Formats: sequence, structure tokens, C-alpha cells
Amino acid sequence: MKKLFSLTISAALLLAPFAYTINVPALKLTVDAVSAASEEAPAPAATAKPAAKPTAKPTPKATAKPTAKPTPKATEKPAATPKATVKPAATAKPAATVKPAATAKPAATAKATAKPVATAKPVTVKENVYKDGVYVAYGNAYSKGTEGAKVTIKDGKIADLELMRTSPKLIDRNVRDNYSGVWAAYSLMKDKLLGKTRDGAAAVDAVSGATRTSNGWKLSIDRAFARALEVKPADATYFAGDHMGIDPEGKYAVFASYDENSLTAVKLYPLTAAGDFVDEKTYTAEQTAAIAAITPALLAKGSSAQAVPGYEVESRAAINAFWDAEQNAVINNTSAYVDGFYSSYGTARSVGVEKADIVIRNGKLVDVKLYRLGTNLIDRGATAYAEVVKANAPMTAKLLANGSYIANYDEKVDGISGATESSHGWNQAVERAFDKALKVSSEGQYFDGKFAGVDNQSQIMLLVDIEADEVTGLTLSLFGTDGKLIADAKLTAEQKALVDQLKVGLLDKGTALADVTGQEALSAAARAALTDALVNASKVQGEYKDGTFTAYGDAYDKGTNKADVTLRNGKIVNVVLSRVGMNMVDLGKAAYAEVQKAIPQLTASFLAAGTREGVQQVDAVSGATSSSNALKAAVDRAYGKAEVEEAHKAAYFNGIFIGASTDKSVNVMVTVKNNVPVAMLVYYLDANGKVKTPEYLTAAQLAVKSEIESTSTGNSLHKYGYKAAAFGANDAEKAVSAKAVEAIKAALEAAGK
Repeated sequence: MKKLFSLTISAALLLAPFAYTINVPALKLTVDAVSAASEEAPAPAATAKPAAKPTAKPTPKATAKPTAKPTPKATEKPAATPKATVKPAATAKPAATVKPAATAKPAATAKATAKPVATAKPVTVKENVYKDGVYVAYGNAYSKGTEGAKVTIKDGKIADLELMRTSPKLIDRNVRDNYSGVWAAYSLMKDKLLGKTRDGAAAVDAVSGATRTSNGWKLSIDRAFARALEVKPADATYFAGDHMGIDPEGKYAVFASYDENSLTAVKLYPLTAAGDFVDEKTYTAEQTAAIAAITPALLAKGSSAQAVPGYEVESRAAINAFWDAEQNAVINNTSAYVDGFYSSYGTARSVGVEKADIVIRNGKLVDVKLYRLGTNLIDRGATAYAEVVKANAPMTAKLLANGSYIANYDEKVDGISGATESSHGWNQAVERAFDKALKVSSEGQYFDGKFAGVDNQSQIMLLVDIEADEVTGLTLSLFGTDGKLIADAKLTAEQKALVDQLKVGLLDKGTALADVTGQEALSAAARAALTDALVNASKVQGEYKDGTFTAYGDAYDKGTNKADVTLRNGKIVNVVLSRVGMNMVDLGKAAYAEVQKAIPQLTASFLAAGTREGVQQVDAVSGATSSSNALKAAVDRAYGKAEVEEAHKAAYFNGIFIGASTDKSVNVMVTVKNNVPVAMLVYYLDANGKVKTPEYLTAAQLAVKSEIESTSTGNSLHKYGYKAAAFGANDAEKAVSAKAVEAIKAALEAAGK
């Protein structure tokens, strides 16, 4: 009888000595942030005070229930599987009373409008009045978004911290998309704030050049401490100030102003498809009418307002946006979830599996991307079944409109015709991602169900059944040289014997499976595939996002080296290395002979290393040392782009990066120091991508080159390092500078984190 094994984190870590494909990662409790905004944006105009106060407690029907458990038919335990003889490690059960986000009811009498709180005020309290945990709060809102903070509080002090600056959609955005004065402020403020008490954080000085953002972060932290109080203040329901909220579909933003106990004003903004505020000067007659009709209803009833006749769709979006703003304003925010980025899988099958990446705010889904993975667990994209490809957009829309996962899945209501199974898988993946976000974890370390695992060189695929943290059965398939799974009926006698031996060993020893004599590589692949399946089943969010990330090594005046790195669970499952010229086109066989020889060797070595750290230990290829080191740096930077949460946010990687104009006629080389671009060199290229010598340059080209290069600083932000725009004393110079600016932007994109 086959012996089953108990699944624990420590069991998964047993694979660490095997450097073959997957060095099992520590399953870190790291999550992504939600937010970001601009230093130079004016605040929206104030609005009229309400004639009536909100009287009803908002009860958004879209809020997800954290206790829902998926029960897909495909995850049932095989009848032939024997009961486990080893019990899993004890796991703490969640509190029985965990419920979805609730919204506090406004006080019975409204006070006069209060001024928005500009900065955090020192509050003298004993450290032990705060409950340990992770708390998210936002500062006061303005037209480009707001500041936010995800604060880990332990023993009354800031134990960990992520500073956020939101887009108008309240999603944390890339540092480089903010005003340049903010770039350095992230790490400077974080260093100042870590380890501080509430009073200590309030007393921290703002960073010069980012005063408003610094104060917004301090206010966010103060509000996070207020939410951590064991006993909330009896004389205040809301944080006084301006708070913003966005409906999950991104149709409206609401600015809601509160004093300590009541709503004082509301402003409603329509959003563009890109998630920006529509300019009030360009409002259509329909938008103006909708705003005029819906705003009074929000003032009077808040998120319990009824849809305005004739504006039902707009009303629903505006009410959801108001609810979000009120959740950001209420001191006692009781959301069952921690805001952030989460990712999970649906039920695996022999043909692949569905996956979802989501962002949660106040217990609601505010962003989602759906994927259909193939048998190698890599996104199939447009190559998936046509009906599944067509179903992606409508299913995404359904999930966002619902604002959560769809509980109690019903294919007649929620399925997409022609893609019912994938719809079910996506729904289940989103539900499991919500489960990962619970403040009080659900029982067990792993989800129940069927999960796929593949080694990162796609030699073995496992389908693993998990129930109550135990593996109750598994199937093992081999990949052929064509990259497809070999059907059981087509296995040779030797292959069948190997498959049976590996299955028995995995069920008996788990990731401690001993090598099968003469099949050491496939034995390592089996261990790696099992580890991959366990990570896919884990309820803990990983350190890196899955996907393909492109990055570059340091450039010089002949070009640069590029790496397209595909990651799953922090492991390299595919890597494409190339040497590109000054025009950013792959040189292929035109590259140096030694580099051409090195690329396939390094590709194999990087795949075998499998991890960020492992790649850095790979030896450079003799004769191509510089390119080898540049490609290793490119892989490391690709990992940097994949981080769910950066230790210290930065706008750019340090190094030297190039970019080309759209027509490939201009190249700009940008040097980045201290995470900001400080120097630029301009090159003009011929039709073959070769650099032109000075005697072949026009007066306009020389003038543009001189302007850009002479304004390099060597140590501080370059003149054209932020929002570069065309310039010139005449039309010829303006035409050349426009192309140079294209190249600058491309170089900065290559350098961007």
C-alpha cells in the first residue's frame, strides 16, 4: 500500500539541496501595494454641503464572503486512494466571526465642514494599545490620486512599511510615473519611519522636494495606527479630510469630505478608459446631467442611495465608488482582507489550468487579469482555444462588475457560453486569491483540490490531489521532445516502469524522493514538479509575479544585451537571450562569434540554475565575459521588475541603457546613478544601424546632440530625464529633437523598474 505524506512548508523545503530546476522558495508573506499620485496636481474644487445626512448603513451586495470554499467536481479524491497515515502539522483555525467589510454608520447630527487634515498629528498613547497586524490607510485625496501606506505594526512600532502613491484609480503606480521630486523620497522616508512609534512617525521631517507627498505618507501612517487601536475613539467615526473611492469597473471617482462624525461634501468625477479624470471642460451633456442627478442622492443617502431613474448604470458605479471612499474614511474599517496583489489557480486538468492575478482594496476586486495556461503552465495567450480567448474580456468584466469572486458558481448565470470550464476555473482562481488575502487565514496551509506542477525545463507534469493538507493521489506524465505530453498508451515499457517508480517514490517520500538509478535528471524533475504543485496550492502569496519580463544589461557604444525571462513561482521557466545593436534590433549572426556561441550555453545554464541567485553564480563564458555578465545583470533586473513588493521603491535601475527612435535613426545612451538618469549621449545611425561619424551630421543634428549632452549633470537628474519634450531654434532642430526625445523615452523605459 502506498504511503501518503503530510504537506507542510518544511516538507517543501526539503528540495533545497537539488539545484536542478527549483530551489524551493521560502513561501513569504509578501503582498503588493495599492496606490500612487502626482506632486504637481491641484485639488478639485469644493462642493456644496449636503442638505441631508446619510442615514443608512451601506451594505454593498458585491462584498465577498471570506469563508466560501470552492468545491469543484474535478478536485474529488480518487476512490482508490488510501487514507493518509501521517497527519499534517496543526494549523490555526480562523476566528469564527470573520465577516466581510462593514461600513460605520454616520452620527445622527452633522457638524460644520472641517478642513482636511494636512499632516499627521502626534498622538500620545501607550504602545501596547495597538493590535499587531498589517493595516492600510490613505492620506487626503486630490485630482491625481493620493498617498497611501501599508503598515505592519508590532509592539506599537512600524515593523515593516510600504509607501504608496496612487493613480486616479487608487492603484499603486510605477515610481517613475510620479513627479521626479518624489522618486528619492520613497526610500528616504521609509528609512526614517521604520521602527518608529506613532508619535515618532508624526515627528519625522518631510523630504525636501516632496513635502506634500511626505506629509501624505505620514498622515496615512497615522491613520493606520488609528485603525490598529484595540479600542477605537468614542468621539470619532471618520478621519476628517477628503477621501476618494473608485468603483471596481473604473467608471467614476468620488471625493467624499468628512468631519469626525459626518459627511460634509461629495464630488463625482467620470473617468476615462485609461483611468484618468475626464477634464471638466470636456464633459458631455450626458455626463453633466448624470453628475447633477446622482450627486444629491449620494449626499443624502451615501452608499445606501437608490439608483436615479434614467441613470441606473451610472448610479450603481457612483454608489460603489462612494462606498469605497467611505471605507477609506472610516476609522473602524473591518474588511476581512489585506489590500494588495494576489494570484492563484483554478482546478488543474491534463490540458492546463486557469490563473488569475488580482488587486484587492477594502475587500473588493479592483483589478484582475485572467490567464489560460497550457500543459507546461505557461500562458497560452491568443493561442488558447478560440472560445476561451473570446471569453476572457467578458469574464473580466463580470468579475469587476461583481466586485469580488462569484460565490456559488452557476454556469447558467455566470459562465461564458462556449467556455464554461474556463469560466469556472477563473472564478475559482479569483476566489482562492481572495482567500490568500484574508487577515485571519482560513484553515490549512494548502487549498483542497487538484493542482498541476511542472519542472522548469518541462520534462514532467504532475496532477496532484490535495485534501486537508495531504496529498491523496497524483498522476505523472512525461513531456516528449516536441514539448507535448506523451499519452500513456504511447509510453515505452521503460518509460512506464519509470513513471510508476517515480509515482510510488513521490507518494512515499514527497520532495525527499531518492534518485532512480540512471534517471537522476528525471528524478530531480519529479521533485521539482511536486514542489511547483505545492507552491501553486499554497495559501501564501509568493515573492514574485508570474509572467515574462524584459530587461537589459549595461550598454556601450555598440549596443546592449537583452533577456526575456518567464517566471513561475519565482523560477525561470523560459529565457530568451539576445545581443542587440544600437538600433535595438537583434544582431543574430551579425553579433561577435564568441557571443553567438555563448548565448545558447548561457541559456541552458540559466535554466538549470533556475533562480535569481542561481543565475548570478553561473560562470561567464570564456571569450564573452562582458556579454555574459551583462546578460546575468539583465536577468537580475527582470526579477526586479517581477517583485510583488519592492524593499525600496526606485524609478530606475542603476546602469547604462540605450533606446532608439521609432525610425531607428537616433540612439540615446542614458547613465543612471542613485536610481535617476544623470547623463545622456546622442548617436545618429545609418540604415544599417551603424553610428555616423561627426562629418556626416547636419547642423541640426549637431545642435541637438550638443544640447542634450551638455546638460548632463553626472550626479543629479538630467534636464531631459523627466518628461522630455522636443526643442529647437528652428524647424530642422525641432524635427531632430523630436526623434531624440523618442530615443530618450525608450532608453528610460529600458531602465525603468
